[in-house]
Amino acid sequence: MTTPAPKTTMTTKNINAMNRRAWLGAAALALSAGSGTAAFAQAAPYPSKPIKVVVPFAAGGATDVLARVLAEKMAVGLGQPMVIDNKPGAAGIIGTDAVAKAPPDGYTLLLGLSNSMLTNQFLYTKLPYSPERDIAPIYQIAIAPLVLVAHPSVPVATGPELLKYVVANKGKVAYGSYGTGAYPHLAGAYMSQSQNADMSHVAYRGEAPMVQDLLGGQIQIAFASALQVKPHLEAGKLKAIGVSGERRMGTLPNVPTLAEQGLNDEAYRVAGWLAFGAPAGTPPAILERIADEVRKATQLPDVAQRIAAMGFDVQSSSPALFSAAIAKERPVWERLIKASGAKLD
Repeated sequence: MTTPAPKTTMTTKNINAMNRRAWLGAAALALSAGSGTAAFAQAAPYPSKPIKVVVPFAAGGATDVLARVLAEKMAVGLGQPMVIDNKPGAAGIIGTDAVAKAPPDGYTLLLGLSNSMLTNQFLYTKLPYSPERDIAPIYQIAIAPLVLVAHPSVPVATGPELLKYVVANKGKVAYGSYGTGAYPHLAGAYMSQSQNADMSHVAYRGEAPMVQDLLGGQIQIAFASALQVKPHLEAGKLKAIGVSGERRMGTLPNVPTLAEQGLNDEAYRVAGWLAFGAPAGTPPAILERIADEVRKATQLPDVAQRIAAMGFDVQSSSPALFSAAIAKERPVWERLIKASGAKLD
């Protein structure tokens, strides 16, 4: 005779226990799925979407042109489009500030100049960002030396001759710049002070009007870009005295640097530059990836030739080398700006 199996009574306690086990199982499954999604997201290769490159100057200028040339080449290696976003205004401050406040994920980059990435901190009393704290250096693309040019009426051909001339004509020489605190202003102010020449500074709203007044003889000397003055040099309407920075320009190989001529003061040996930056906190691996693509692009013959034609000196850089260059130049620019007395709100 078979003993019947005991009946199982489904109490409230049993049901609650079963529901709890089911809930825990579902929660574990959901957590596992969520963790898998997070792990997949973390493992997604960079970049996985378009990259925005902020140019803090208007479209059509040299910085914008260079940004578009590099973006086209770099997009191939990165496998994602690089979109140029022009944010001009306030000597590069508006665009640079936008990058400083962007997420540090590698999808917002800056292609700017030394003013917004270095010197503005000494010039402006109210800068909305700190170049040192808020911008991560990626790659110094090119050095941008300037040519010291003179009107043909100035009877000199070299740097030393010019220094003697401004001393002999104290208070009679005017130099131009395309903005207070820009290198042409700082170098001209240094020349005037160091020689006790009492030169007059004339600031213009841009380089083009400065060059036009130089051609017309309203000012006698100025530091200017090769891009602006090379045609006038070739036509004999202006004459080149020397080049700022450490090396001659590829586009003006016969014009010696001022340092070569014995003007070894640090004011004449520094030069502006163009560079890539990113929001501080961007992962080092991403900075290195971008730097590698910039290096590849600038080494392409057509790109290198185009940069040289602009009067720029192509650099071989990296986040570490760029950081070291900034650390070396920072005190020089700070001294020049303080000596000039330039200060802006």
